[in-house]
Amino acid sequence: MATLTLYYGTNRAHTGSDRWNPTGYGARFSSDGAENLRFGRIGMSADSKKLTSYLTKKRKVLGEGDGEGLGDWLAQQPMSIAAYRESIDPTVADAHQPNAVFGSAALFAALKGHMDKGADVLIYIHGFNVAWNEAVGAALALQEQLNHHGEQPVVVVLFSWPSDGKSMPFTSYRSDRTDAKASGYAVGRALLKFRDFLMLLRSQVANSEAKPCNQEIHLLCHSMGNYVLQNALARIAEFSPGTLPRMLTNVFLCAADVDDDVLEPGEPLGRLDELTQAINVYTNRGDNALRISDFTKGNPDRLGSAGRHVRSRCIPRCYRSTARRSSVDWSSTAII
Repeated sequence: MATLTLYYGTNRAHTGSDRWNPTGYGARFSSDGAENLRFGRIGMSADSKKLTSYLTKKRKVLGEGDGEGLGDWLAQQPMSIAAYRESIDPTVADAHQPNAVFGSAALFAALKGHMDKGADVLIYIHGFNVAWNEAVGAALALQEQLNHHGEQPVVVVLFSWPSDGKSMPFTSYRSDRTDAKASGYAVGRALLKFRDFLMLLRSQVANSEAKPCNQEIHLLCHSMGNYVLQNALARIAEFSPGTLPRMLTNVFLCAADVDDDVLEPGEPLGRLDELTQAINVYTNRGDNALRISDFTKGNPDRLGSAGRHVRSRCIPRCYRSTARRSSVDWSSTAII
């Protein structure tokens, strides 16, 4: 049997009587509020042979590995969940609680341990209509695929928000979009905590109290997860005077359910390049969530299907150019 581990953050309400060892997380916000995040670790045992069969499956178009099938299978496996314990007052600002115990601190310390050993970190925010177990399966599949096919070790951190996970597309879409906006503030709050943690590490390195690990941190958002990011960026900007903190190496916007001009100056993700060294846009013209977005909301063309809109023209699907700031590369690649 293979032992799999996944780190997570969520603002979903826990299921079961023990919030620190829940049976799972549901489709509603935490009782502590939409911006309250619980951090923790998931453990899972999986049949090694079956796991390998998914990772090595030959596919005509996409090459080796069946990530979608692997995610569906892992979503059905039993899992153990251990949330990092906290002792905080949610009504008081973090800075005014010197003796508080934060779950985020335990997560960051665990990730630092992996990075000190040479692993990169990839934060994954899922999209519309995803139940908790499906989110876990997808994140674990992503982690296993990256580590099986790549040379660079990667630790995936799942952020799961209360996406409905129902089969009523139009009703679920409206509900999920509302929840995604509130969840964006929670993600922004988490990234601000992460900023403070990185600043502490940098000061320790400067004072020769710690050694730099020189590893990279990336962010991948799928579908409506990009709308979560859009609102997270607004929250980060609210609490970051001047230029936003550059914390990430790559941001991957996959089948993004946001407006196609969202990356332009003055638009909601117009300052994303301050947060990361590179922005990568992947399009999928066949994404059902993007069709629902157009139908239910009358939304403009979506970034994830139409590509990036610049100066009243749409960039072709396969495109690479230098952005308005030389530190950022834009690319748009079709996902089949």
